[in-house]
Amino acid sequence: MDFLTALQVSSSALDAQRVKMNTIASNLANAETTRTPEGGPYKKKTAVLTATEVNNAGGFKNFKDALEQSIKGVKVSEITEDNESYKLKYEPGSPDADEKGYVKLPNINLMEEMVNMMSASRAYEANVTAINATKSMAQKALDIGK
Repeated sequence: MDFLTALQVSSSALDAQRVKMNTIASNLANAETTRTPEGGPYKKKTAVLTATEVNNAGGFKNFKDALEQSIKGVKVSEITEDNESYKLKYEPGSPDADEKGYVKLPNINLMEEMVNMMSASRAYEANVTAINATKSMAQKALDIGK
């Protein structure tokens, strides 16, 4: 794996984690949203990450080619909506209450979202560290050539 491939892998992960963090932030911001333009309460969204090919321009054969084919980046393949049932809260005065006085709220667990956000943040930080290490190695290689 060359320096550029390592940077491509880490940058794809940074992009995927950014989308994941935006999805989590949207869930947290809409945890109490009872009315959306589509109708009904907000539906929890989840970013689905999948492995993706990394463009390699290497000209080596055999073992190195096989090794490079196993190197994968990551991308967000889709953002799914959660179709779990809604939480019901008794608020008879709310304009969104049904005839029994219950309001449907999104089924968003704040603790679960915070854990997912911390996980995405740690993954983002790990990839920033990998990029900085790759940059440092490239700089050292250039210094050796002086």
